[in-house]
Amino acid sequence: MADLATIARPYAEALFQSAKPAELAGCLEQLNELAQLAALPEVAALSNNPKVSADDLSKLLSGMVKTKLDGKVASFLNLVNQNHRLAAVPEIAQQFEAMKNKSEGAAEVNITSAFPLEGSALNDLLSSLKKRFGGKELRPTIQVDPTLIGGVRIQVGDEVMDSSVKAQLAQMQASLGA
Repeated sequence: MADLATIARPYAEALFQSAKPAELAGCLEQLNELAQLAALPEVAALSNNPKVSADDLSKLLSGMVKTKLDGKVASFLNLVNQNHRLAAVPEIAQQFEAMKNKSEGAAEVNITSAFPLEGSALNDLLSSLKKRFGGKELRPTIQVDPTLIGGVRIQVGDEVMDSSVKAQLAQMQASLGA
């Protein structure tokens, strides 16, 4: 079977290209809701049930989301269901968000710290990251992971910067073991 990212790309591109810039945020919100539903085992079982038609599944999912699906997203959902690709919706949502961020000159930043980051420490970190990434608007997601022992791990797109004590210890262990 083809890689899920490969399957998802044309769907994400088609929805992205059909949406106007002002509609991107709304489409992403609706797509994220659908992604959460598609990840549920009960919904996956329904999508694999030959007795449930693609139209029925689309109507069911449309009724389950909090916000009413606009025409583009409803058509997208119908197409995905007809092609039996509901399982790809979470990946489609991720790719759509990456395309949206790129078009807006923004980047998602995942920051994992050993301790909570607040106030000036967080602002200083975001300021230096903004300089490093050419002034892009950064949209941070911050997590605390005490197993890092100290330091931070930062991921922006495919780039990972890991200055955690845990990573340094692993690197030292690998050097000593070699």
